[in-house]
Amino acid sequence: MGLFSVLCCGNILLVFLAFPVAAAKCPRKCICDDSQLTVTCVGKNLTEIPPTVDQITVKLDLRNNDFQVLPRGAFLHTPYLTHLNLQRCNIVKVKEGAFRTLGRVVSLNLAHNNIEILYQESFDGLSSLKELHLDHNRVEEIQPGAFTQLSFLNMLALTNNQLVYIPNMAFQGLQNIKWLRLSHNSLNNLATEAFAGLFTLNRLSLDHNELQFFPTQTMTRLPEVTRLDMSHNRMTYLGEEAVSMAKLSHLHLGHMSLQDLSDTALSQAPLLSHLDLSHNQLRYLEPLVGPKELTGLNLTGNPIYCNCFLRPLKQWVRRGRVKLLGSCAGPPHLSDEPLAALGPLELRCRSREETLKEEFEEQEENREKDLPTAKPVQKAMCPDNCFCDVDALHATCEGHGHTKIPRGFPSKTQLLDLRGNHFHYLPSNSFPGAEQVVSLHLESCKIHEIDGGAFRGMRSLLYLYLSHNDLTSLGPDAFKGAPQLTYLHLEGNRLAQFPGPALALLPSLFVLHLERNAISKLEPTGLLSSVAPVLRGLYLTNNTISTIAVGALDSAYLDTLHLDFNNLTKVPTQALSRAVSLEELSLSRNSIRWIGAKAFQPISKSLKRLYLEEMGTEKMSRDSLVGLGSGLTALALGGNRLEELPDLSPLSGLELIHLQGNPLLCDCALLPLRRWMENASLSVTATCGHPPELRGQSIGDLHVFKSCPEKEPVSPPKAPRAIKAKANPRASPVKAQAKNPKPAKAKWQKNTKASAVNRKNAEKTP
Repeated sequence: MGLFSVLCCGNILLVFLAFPVAAAKCPRKCICDDSQLTVTCVGKNLTEIPPTVDQITVKLDLRNNDFQVLPRGAFLHTPYLTHLNLQRCNIVKVKEGAFRTLGRVVSLNLAHNNIEILYQESFDGLSSLKELHLDHNRVEEIQPGAFTQLSFLNMLALTNNQLVYIPNMAFQGLQNIKWLRLSHNSLNNLATEAFAGLFTLNRLSLDHNELQFFPTQTMTRLPEVTRLDMSHNRMTYLGEEAVSMAKLSHLHLGHMSLQDLSDTALSQAPLLSHLDLSHNQLRYLEPLVGPKELTGLNLTGNPIYCNCFLRPLKQWVRRGRVKLLGSCAGPPHLSDEPLAALGPLELRCRSREETLKEEFEEQEENREKDLPTAKPVQKAMCPDNCFCDVDALHATCEGHGHTKIPRGFPSKTQLLDLRGNHFHYLPSNSFPGAEQVVSLHLESCKIHEIDGGAFRGMRSLLYLYLSHNDLTSLGPDAFKGAPQLTYLHLEGNRLAQFPGPALALLPSLFVLHLERNAISKLEPTGLLSSVAPVLRGLYLTNNTISTIAVGALDSAYLDTLHLDFNNLTKVPTQALSRAVSLEELSLSRNSIRWIGAKAFQPISKSLKRLYLEEMGTEKMSRDSLVGLGSGLTALALGGNRLEELPDLSPLSGLELIHLQGNPLLCDCALLPLRRWMENASLSVTATCGHPPELRGQSIGDLHVFKSCPEKEPVSPPKAPRAIKAKANPRASPVKAQAKNPKPAKAKWQKNTKASAVNRKNAEKTP
């Protein structure tokens, strides 16, 4: 009996071992790769983190879902994750402890969400994180201690957010940071200790912001920075020793408004090797004191006047063997002449004494205007409960409980920050003595009414921030007295109508933000061509717009239009017929179930980026994209209900395409898309939704197309037309045909592994 028992037990054990271990359960709607330990749940309309993800998963892709809030302990069941992707998930808030237990994650992507505030312990638990992507959110506040847990972080991306100010110690805890990206925000002020503690940072991107002065004191806290990009800000002058950065090698100051540059501005940057000053307003430039390693100086796009005053710079460049880029703007006989090609004899002056006399008289005249009397300049005054930095030309009373606009700011103040007070009402002539203010911040001040002429006398005002107030309407004289206003922020109010009459007094308006208001329709009464003739960017995201009348968007200059998160039920084709310069159009997250023929043809010649995501679109006409060709660089159709797609072959210039999250019907009718994907030069991801046995599989990996019958849904006679469309981009049809007459066929034959019979049949398919 004992021997028999042992043999039985042994047999049972052998039988048990013969069966494979049951595979881990894969969450519904997701794709799991057990060999790679990855789980992909892209575009599945999930509203909470799937609780059944296998514990040993290392890569989790949750893009294009609808989580909105990440709760505490959201990832407790996946402690071995190393890569987590949460792009485009409508996330508004990350609660404390949401990422706790994710101590192995090295890459976290939260880009393209709606996060507004980074709280103190938002990233608690991410102790191994090396890359954090927060670009394209709505971040406007970084609370102290937000990054204290991220001691191993190498790269932090905060581009394309709504930051206007960086407080002291904002990035405390980033002990290994290498690259900090703050481009494309609205930064106009940096606290002195904003970057304190970033001892390892070697690259800082601050381009495309609203900084009006070089933040010298702030930058001295960055001892290891070698590359600094501050292009596309609004600086007009770089003073003595402005750049004090001992290891700086590359400095980008292009596309600003620099009119003058002190010869000692870079004297504290001895290792500078590349200096970009392109596209500014410099007429002269003295030899630069300090940089001994300079090898490249870019002055392209400046109105350089090539006369004898340029000789010292030319001699300095020649001695230092500096590569000089740029050309002369005058005098006429030297116009467009390369600076590098000019010799000393060509740089002549009519009379140095006369020119110096003219410049001296002009300076004296300007000085007399600023200082009408010869009395000693007294110490600048500042209103109570405010702070005024006379040297930086900044003044702030932010969040100090003021109920009336303070008076008595220094006359030369250029940035006035009054955010977070309780003004409620702006009476006429609210800002006397503010003639030189360039940027005015009135966000979150509970303003519900603006009297006509409230901004009277603000002739230098370019930026006005009225975001997050209680405005329901604006009178026709609301902005009277600020004729140079260029950037107007009205998002987060309660405006029920497009404020056309109020804009009529703003001939220089360039960008208008109206997101998160209550505008329900756009009427021709707010005709852009008359009230905002040079408007380039119009942002109407998150309103209740359901109707756009023909003529409402007529504009010769409008190039960016955001209409996402509204109540549109169809593409406003007719309303866009005279938006002749439109390059970017976003209609995402409207309820547009059907996209008809030639929907974008009126703007097809100018359109470059088209966003049509998460609209519930079930059908697109075969001709819906007619007219769009090689000029289109981005097309987003993700998160819809499309089973079929129109012909994409004319879109030969695409650099980005998003098709994920559509339940595509994977049968022979989809063969043209498969062929197009094989020919495309960019990465294309598309998955099947039907039939059930192919659901979730990538179209690029399927072999179902090899068995397609000879007769396809589109008859063979149409094949030449399809090929012609592919090789016929609208920019140059003849040239495209000559260069590559049969690209689709040749590439397909090269890549396919089908048999000779199937290849012959497939060639008959368009």
